[in-house]
Amino acid sequence: MKKVIFEGSGVAIVTPMDSEGFVNYAELERLIDFNIENGTDAIIICGTTGEGSTLSFLEHCDAINHCIKYVNKRVPVIAGSGSNDTNFAIRLSKKACEYGADALLVVTPYYNKTSQQGLIKHFTAIADSVDTPIILYSVASRTGVNIEPATCKELSKHPNIVAVKEASGNLSQIAKIRALCGDELSVYSGNDDQIVPVMSLGGKGVISVLANVMPKQTHDIARLCLDGKFDEACALSLETLDLANALFCDVNPIPVKEALNIMGFDAGHCRLPLCDMTEDNRNKLIDVMKRHGLVGVIN
Repeated sequence: MKKVIFEGSGVAIVTPMDSEGFVNYAELERLIDFNIENGTDAIIICGTTGEGSTLSFLEHCDAINHCIKYVNKRVPVIAGSGSNDTNFAIRLSKKACEYGADALLVVTPYYNKTSQQGLIKHFTAIADSVDTPIILYSVASRTGVNIEPATCKELSKHPNIVAVKEASGNLSQIAKIRALCGDELSVYSGNDDQIVPVMSLGGKGVISVLANVMPKQTHDIARLCLDGKFDEACALSLETLDLANALFCDVNPIPVKEALNIMGFDAGHCRLPLCDMTEDNRNKLIDVMKRHGLVGVIN
């Protein structure tokens, strides 16, 4: 059995930007503290929600390094280090390891895509280049390529490939991965509305967008699942479902950044080509947040 990186709720933390569009490190620290103080079990930096794809190489490295230093071993830090260019992903992964990342989150190649054999070669090359555990990231809706269960099985043979963030939304596929890989590949839900079903199949937790704004509730859902209290976890998940859905009324991370701003944080705007949400969607988001008492709660 391979080492489990974390159990419970890992936040796919946003990268706050200042008024000039640069990374706002002071606000990133506030968001990290907010999560850790409310039970978040791991911090995932520079993933999809962290706008890793529009950070320069130096910004990406600086954000990872800053996060690791600031977290200071309070919880595991998982660095997003994927790319559609295998050599670039290796370069970024090596830097994250130098900084002391507890694990790497490596997304499937996007735009140029690849075959399943190409995925095996891509992830194996990255895993061979580092000694740090790797979480595969399967999100075909954004990359156009899915990691098939048989491919997960093959990749799970590598000692450094220890988990998969499964954001396909396909519970049948997740069940097949669990059946094929067993304890050689931990599974994390990549969708906040599927924490309970994925964990009922043996998943270890979630890499969550919702945890940015509801860290305690997201942690509690996962913790209840880990404790085998699936009825209670389901009830809490259904209570938060409207907000989990509202955070995807536009392209992630547009709504979650706006939600943090509405709460009172200074998350700023997304970088182009992501733009601000429409006023209609913003009003709908506010209505949902009001129901949960989240408007203006941060001083």
